[in-house]
Amino acid sequence: MNLRLKIALWLERLRRSNLKQIHPLQQLFWESTLRCNVHCLHCGSDCVASVETPDMPAEDFLHVIDTEITPHVDPHKVLIIISGGEPLMRKDLAAIGRALHQRGYPWGMVTNGLALTEKRFNELLDAGLRSITVSCDGLEADHIWLRQHPLAFEGATRAIKLIAKSQELRAKSLAWDVVTCVNQRTIDHLPAIREMLWGLGVRDWRIFGIDPMGRAAENPELLLTDEQFKTLMDYIVAEREAGRHVSYSCEGYLGTYEGRVRDHLYQCAAGISVASILIDGSISACTSIRGKYYQGNIYKDSFWEVWEHGFKPYRDRAWMKQSEPCKSCQAFAFCEGNGMHLRREDGSLMLCHLHRLGQVK
Repeated sequence: MNLRLKIALWLERLRRSNLKQIHPLQQLFWESTLRCNVHCLHCGSDCVASVETPDMPAEDFLHVIDTEITPHVDPHKVLIIISGGEPLMRKDLAAIGRALHQRGYPWGMVTNGLALTEKRFNELLDAGLRSITVSCDGLEADHIWLRQHPLAFEGATRAIKLIAKSQELRAKSLAWDVVTCVNQRTIDHLPAIREMLWGLGVRDWRIFGIDPMGRAAENPELLLTDEQFKTLMDYIVAEREAGRHVSYSCEGYLGTYEGRVRDHLYQCAAGISVASILIDGSISACTSIRGKYYQGNIYKDSFWEVWEHGFKPYRDRAWMKQSEPCKSCQAFAFCEGNGMHLRREDGSLMLCHLHRLGQVK
């Protein structure tokens, strides 16, 4: 690791330390539904088309916004991401977005695109939609295989075209991108996927690996080998050096690849500037974090009290260094135990990116 990167990483560590002290709420995820119109092989939430768990009533979520969050923040500085399941399964999505917009909150969503018609998209834009991410996980056959729906690719590409067109016509302020979950079937197709996406109008592409959780834990074909993971990093470096905005997700510390595969150095903002309200009212950080790390519930606790005082395991991660592989790792000061979503219920680490890249001494 060169000196310039080491200095940058130490400065980033100081920035994170300060951020933990003030922990400003900057992003709030709302798991609004567990219903979904596809049946993805890699789903971490195990969502299905019809579930016993009902959608959270919009009035319950907005009550927390009005009584627990708005009095303490500048709404314009807190991005609310509506997630699922598939958010478009909710018929009242535009009405909820409009309510948030009227309160001054920018809001966005992540979608598989299957239910995003032109009419519905325009309704969401009129309701103040500020950001949208579409999932597209490969060329047609591979995307359909992963999403387990015959129209999944058609829906995703239609959504991408709609959004790209809106940028030209009316929605200049809309931030949007496409995210791809790479697996063993698609790792060798990345150049072709990029060509396809750029042909649809995409200019901002985020790439994820699939973690061994949820349904993916039972399907090793979805998980990249260590060699394939390194191939992914090298591919992203090459794309960025060619001037294209391709980036890796923020899910883990990458050692010598830091500063080369994304626009920022590694950070796990869970519980530091990011929180979530889950379908049953649980208060957490990212929606994929294990239940052990839930910090309260909106139906019995004050969200703001929990945010201010209940996220110690997120803001002081020294507990992660009590066991291997973190205990003896010289990079812990920069990594701080990897992303919180990679911690099992017993506190052990699910996977280490440095080990996968062969950078652990």
